[in-house]
Amino acid sequence: MINDDLKKIGLTENESKVYLALLELSESTIARISEKSKVKRTTVYLSINSLKEKGLASSIKRKNKTLFFAEDPRKIQEKEEERRETIKKIMPELLSFSNLIDKKPKIRFFEGKEGIKEVFKETLKYPKTELAGWFPDQVYWLGKDFFTEVYMPARVKNKIWIKALAPKTKFNIELSKEDAKYLKETRFVDDEGFNVKVEIILYGANKINIISYTEEIGLIIESKNIFDSLKSIFDVMWRSSSER
Repeated sequence: MINDDLKKIGLTENESKVYLALLELSESTIARISEKSKVKRTTVYLSINSLKEKGLASSIKRKNKTLFFAEDPRKIQEKEEERRETIKKIMPELLSFSNLIDKKPKIRFFEGKEGIKEVFKETLKYPKTELAGWFPDQVYWLGKDFFTEVYMPARVKNKIWIKALAPKTKFNIELSKEDAKYLKETRFVDDEGFNVKVEIILYGANKINIISYTEEIGLIIESKNIFDSLKSIFDVMWRSSSER
């Protein structure tokens, strides 16, 4: 219906009805417009004032009566073209503001086991890339089935390699025996001061996952600066760590 189309270009339901009535009646009174449009008289006044502001209606005095009429419908097209030109003109400036926003870190927060699973699944969106990270002993806190039957097979299928820095513990050494199977390389930090409590994964050129199993929370941070800084630290530690 034409009413629906008029609403798509910014007119309200009542404005559409009143405008169509004005087009049909030519110069007319509020009473006749109300009758024709089936809109209450008080609302007709409001709608006409709004249409005037939009350049779609006008009024004239004849014999002490105020008559209202619709402006040429082609003005709708003119207004739309003006709007497009305005948008085109201001778009570069709007995009410059957008770029400033993009430079700010974006942080998403997840809770509970299901939330943390989503944090892991996010890394699967970057096939044929490499993950790098620091890992505590709590890798199976989410359940061994999730890792061995869901996450790691999907990571291998997507050809996503992983470099892992981990404390040199019996559990981690045993776990590393399956590295080749899961496209993984583990190096160990044999230092009591390396007391990792959270898991940190770097991926996608600007993303950082931080997972605290004891607090059951996960974060996904998008920041090129933070990513590059942590990757630099990781690379230094990787070069100075042992394979066994």
